[in-house]
Amino acid sequence: MASPRNSSFIPLWFRLGVLALCSASAYAAYRLNALEAILAFCTGPGSYSRIFVALFLAINWKSLPFAWSVRMWYCMIMHLFVRNYHTHTPDKLFHPVICESHTSIGEIDYRLHKSNSTYLSDFDVARSHLVSHLVARSGHLLARNAKHRLVMDPSDPSKPARGSFGIGIGAVHCAFKREIKPYQRYEMWSRIMTWDRKWLYIVTHFVEKGAVLPRSWDGQSFGRTRSTPGTPQAWEKKIYATAVTAYVFKLGRLTIHPAVMLGASGLLPERPGGWTSDDASLSPIRLVEPNTPKESDGAKKPAEWTWERTEAERQRGYEYAQHFAAMNGLHGWFDGGEDGALGRFSLG
Repeated sequence: MASPRNSSFIPLWFRLGVLALCSASAYAAYRLNALEAILAFCTGPGSYSRIFVALFLAINWKSLPFAWSVRMWYCMIMHLFVRNYHTHTPDKLFHPVICESHTSIGEIDYRLHKSNSTYLSDFDVARSHLVSHLVARSGHLLARNAKHRLVMDPSDPSKPARGSFGIGIGAVHCAFKREIKPYQRYEMWSRIMTWDRKWLYIVTHFVEKGAVLPRSWDGQSFGRTRSTPGTPQAWEKKIYATAVTAYVFKLGRLTIHPAVMLGASGLLPERPGGWTSDDASLSPIRLVEPNTPKESDGAKKPAEWTWERTEAERQRGYEYAQHFAAMNGLHGWFDGGEDGALGRFSLG
């Protein structure tokens, strides 16, 4: 189980950077006389235009330059350096993280709805919240692998693997179902779908805001919940789009098995032989029936969350992921215009 974050895990450069930023902001406010500057901005000739532009930019902040970078850095800094490590048990591995957003004016296309291309930037942030939250602890361990020896060097098992820790994106797919209108709010439900020897697959559903509530929250409360069960058929009517992303974890040039990241974060139950040694369980697919809850005196009791249940859920997701992974073969379909090309056009 993951433990709360120790302050020693927060890098010195990060703490010094925060201190420097706060000091610079305080000095700038002192030198510029912030209150006087605000009054001058809101009064006098042209004040209505300035206020209108300020409000317009505030409402459409998602479309401003570098807004995507700010959202991504906020996500990673909060989960990797500020928030405590999660204490989720293996039965929470496939639970979703919910992020809320809206369609700003810069995301609207000529058909007056959210442009297809802008979905990608949104679930960049949503899936980063999920992955950063779940593997923050193992990420810190790998970043100091020489000390913690989480992964050993394949060429010399007596030594820890070396290199910089990083997370990369291998592939993205998005299927669109319904349009999202200007300034409409929506939610992105992201969860782990499955993994294999190399890739961790994340699925993100764009869902109508407030249309679906979880049955419960893991740990602290994040809002309302529902008491009645639902069905996938009922929820499908509330979905705008569904996206899948393939993540890869790297330590230098070495690819890290996703099970190493999940296991070091306390999210995998104990499995005979381990989660990385028996690769036959990962491919080809052999479905494992999960343990079903036992009934006693008419009441259902939750069954113990065993490795069989985790493996069954992983294989259920892999039924979809294996088709997604097969699309990598399209790289070899490119023929370099062997029989000619239609033309060359500018993108503007």
